[in-house]
Amino acid sequence: MLIALWIVGGLLAIAMLGAGVMKLVTPKTALAEKGMAWTEDFSAGAIKAIAALEVLGALGLILPLLTGIAPILTPLAGTGLAIIMIGAIVVHVRRKEAFAPALVLALLAAASAVLGFLFVL
Repeated sequence: MLIALWIVGGLLAIAMLGAGVMKLVTPKTALAEKGMAWTEDFSAGAIKAIAALEVLGALGLILPLLTGIAPILTPLAGTGLAIIMIGAIVVHVRRKEAFAPALVLALLAAASAVLGFLFVL
């Protein structure tokens, strides 16, 4: 079970860290030009907040298990990322955009949370 948690958590952390850092360092207008039309519905501050939560979630998936300090944070990070991705699905569906990538990440986050809770508890 621990191996499955590391695999799922690692894949999710890589995806969320990449997406979060990219949103943190890229201006809102450039994100829209790169095909992220959903950014039109959000302020620049909200986009940066979402990005920061994605980065913190990615770190929360890996660091607590790696260090052994407060390992309960790993499934909580997975739960938080699942909530963020459910919100992303809602935004994409409302805008009639493709939501499959967000759905896959939401499922990975939910799986990571479940595995984390099973391992930690």
